[in-house]
Amino acid sequence: MSQLDNCPNCGQIYVKNAFREVCEACYKDEEAQYQTVYKYIRQRENRTARLDQVVEETGVAESLILKFIRKGRIHLTQFPNLGYPCDRCGRMIREDKLCISCKKDIEGQLSQLDREEERRRESLSGGRTYHAIDKKFL
Repeated sequence: MSQLDNCPNCGQIYVKNAFREVCEACYKDEEAQYQTVYKYIRQRENRTARLDQVVEETGVAESLILKFIRKGRIHLTQFPNLGYPCDRCGRMIREDKLCISCKKDIEGQLSQLDREEERRRESLSGGRTYHAIDKKFL
């Protein structure tokens, strides 16, 4: 279902849908900038360009180029020096949302939590139970 929203770029009211996050005018502008970036990186001598070089040569904002990469419009398999930042630490990566070291760190933290939870359950259920006997009832 469509709804009215303000364009995050220019503030104009537009009908928001699943395909566009900006108004029609900003969408056309983004498309023109995408064509500029894609035309630049498709040239043989520019296929190994880094992100900062692409930004400098095309004049397109880094955030917009990263948006193109994340949306899959620029395929990193064809451009070996391009990437996007890890969602956790900001290190440049080429796949997924997290770098390998952040994944390992999170997995380690989760396994530590699992071990602590298991120890807590064991102490509640398998721990020693002491019974007191009241001598009045003997």
